[in-house]
Amino acid sequence: MADTVRYGLVGTGMMGVEHIQNLAVTPGAVVTALADPVERSLGWARKALGPAADRVAVFADSRSLARSGLVDAVIVASPNHTHRSVLEPLFEAGLPILCEKPLATTIADARWIVEQAERATAPFWTAMEYRYMPPAAAFIADVHGGRIGELRMLSIREHRFPFLEKVGDWNRFSRNTGGTMVEKCCHFFDLMRLIVRSEAVRVYCSGAMDVNHLDERYGGETPDILDNSYTVVDFANGVRAMLDLCMFADGAEQQEEITAVGDQARLDVFIPSGELVFSPRVGFRNPKRVERRTVGVDETALKAGSHHGSTFYEHQRFNAAVRGEGPVEVTARDGLMAVAIGAAAELSAREKRVVEMHELGI
Repeated sequence: MADTVRYGLVGTGMMGVEHIQNLAVTPGAVVTALADPVERSLGWARKALGPAADRVAVFADSRSLARSGLVDAVIVASPNHTHRSVLEPLFEAGLPILCEKPLATTIADARWIVEQAERATAPFWTAMEYRYMPPAAAFIADVHGGRIGELRMLSIREHRFPFLEKVGDWNRFSRNTGGTMVEKCCHFFDLMRLIVRSEAVRVYCSGAMDVNHLDERYGGETPDILDNSYTVVDFANGVRAMLDLCMFADGAEQQEEITAVGDQARLDVFIPSGELVFSPRVGFRNPKRVERRTVGVDETALKAGSHHGSTFYEHQRFNAAVRGEGPVEVTARDGLMAVAIGAAAELSAREKRVVEMHELGI
């Protein structure tokens, strides 16, 4: 491949713009084509591209972009429910693909994408940015390196702001998003699988829409997306994990907090502060020996997006995979499994019961 990788972008809303900003600081990357049927979104992309926008081709859909011959790789950042239809012509063209999370809104569509990706010769990468937040990556390395002994319990807390406004308000309805536990939480279910190194066998989720969106109406419809939940996931290797989600906690000092407890120690990571706290077992009433360190993030990476620098680091890895200089680190199957846990959580919250993963064919 030439020194420069030409990127096409399908979907130029908020996340699409973040990709543009990160590609601008990725060596050997250039955006050559955009596809989006909404002029307002294309305007955001042109603004992010600056003077380079005059040299970027614009298409109405992914099929036209795929046939253009102008791109070496494609980023899919269109609304969740469009992923399968957007991906079809990209697979047909044999292009390397980075597809935003969630992979799809249903397990059936996610399975179809896995089938196409596993038959393809070009790389397919599911965008799971949270893996690449430097503090989270350091946390995962410590757990996998045995610093806490044998992992037994994992908890993740995200206390944050409500869902942002999107074009056409598509993210207000579960039929478009897969539900909050798929749309938002697939990131965390992916992290659970990565950290635990096992697959989920059962899920219990208690959640509701208690604060956000209650007074909103779209075409006479009321949004149906959860804004808070507790989810417990049992894994095949005996580890249990919990997700604590609140989307009306804008004032929280830390947006993400992850805790792993092993038979020898506990490890915490806090984001955005980047602090890791290591707490070894010391015995009852003995002095505690807590160790703290802070993991920094490159300023260029921080400025290029809103995911604590992770999109920048993800793009370096994907670019290497496109060039044949590195592996695909987050596969379509990873994306499927994260969607499946999210779908189980949505079903559990609706029916107020434990859901066994085999019920979903997983």
